[in-house]
Amino acid sequence: MDIAAVSSALSAVGSYAPTQIGSVAQAVSVEMLDQAMDMNEAMNAQLISLMEQSVNPHLGGNIDLRI
Repeated sequence: MDIAAVSSALSAVGSYAPTQIGSVAQAVSVEMLDQAMDMNEAMNAQLISLMEQSVNPHLGGNIDLRI
């Protein structure tokens, strides 16, 4: 989440007329939701990658030792 962008957007809310505050707050909410969705998409891609690696359960089960 981009804290600086959210902070600047929220500080800009004070300079708007009361009728415009709702639209600015809604725009900030939509942007934060968009960033959260992007983060979830990246996390899902990582999870899928880990699940694909676990398809071969026999890998890593044996250790070759020589004495």
